[in-house]
Amino acid sequence: MTFRINELLPGKKVYFASDFHLGVPDAETSRAREQKIVRWLETARQDAAAVLLVGDIFDFWFEYRHTIPKGFVRLQGKLAELTDSGIPVLLFTGNHDMWMFDYFPTELNIPVLREPISTTFGDKTFYIGHGDGLGPGDHTYKLLKRVFDNKACQWLFGRVHPNLGIGVANRWSRRSRISNNKKDEAFMGEEEWLLQYCREVEKVQHHDYYIFGHRHLPLDLPIGDSSRYLNLGEWVNFCTYAVYDGDTLQLKTFED
Repeated sequence: MTFRINELLPGKKVYFASDFHLGVPDAETSRAREQKIVRWLETARQDAAAVLLVGDIFDFWFEYRHTIPKGFVRLQGKLAELTDSGIPVLLFTGNHDMWMFDYFPTELNIPVLREPISTTFGDKTFYIGHGDGLGPGDHTYKLLKRVFDNKACQWLFGRVHPNLGIGVANRWSRRSRISNNKKDEAFMGEEEWLLQYCREVEKVQHHDYYIFGHRHLPLDLPIGDSSRYLNLGEWVNFCTYAVYDGDTLQLKTFED
């Protein structure tokens, strides 16, 4: 998919966020987090040229042909407000919500992206993706992703009744580190997988900014002399996001 904003009008900004992990650790906590995200989106709506949600928005998501997971209607309603008012919203799949199909494009006019994209905002180039399965690490997940991406496996899961399928998946998701309120391991310095991946991409094609989620650590690191890698963090512990105003890209914390 090609998406670009050739010129940011004065006062307009592009917003990036990821790893809301809605659904964990429990309904009450998730509802409070969803309401905070909706408040952030309402704040962003005042000057947004576009909003990019960079994966793991839900801790689990699977679309049956006529069924989607229960809940998250406040977020969906706010996203509909944005797109109805003409603000583009892009949604990347993550490792927790890769089983998105046509619901968001059809109902909310939000394209669903499954791979990183190279794009332009104003005169700056961006490379954007969730970050799962990229770089030299994540070996276990890379194997699992091949299974989850398999059309036959998706078809088979789609034959399971939603009460059972979604119930089993939700119980599984509650075993993840984020659902147990465990922050990611410490910053790995030069061994950060996505940092290494950005450097490899930069050797082939220059980008001013690399933006990923997945890692759960808010990071702002140089890539050579003229590029930066930002990790968006997550919203269970940090509530961090990035905003580009046509001149600078900043990592911020939402506090209301």
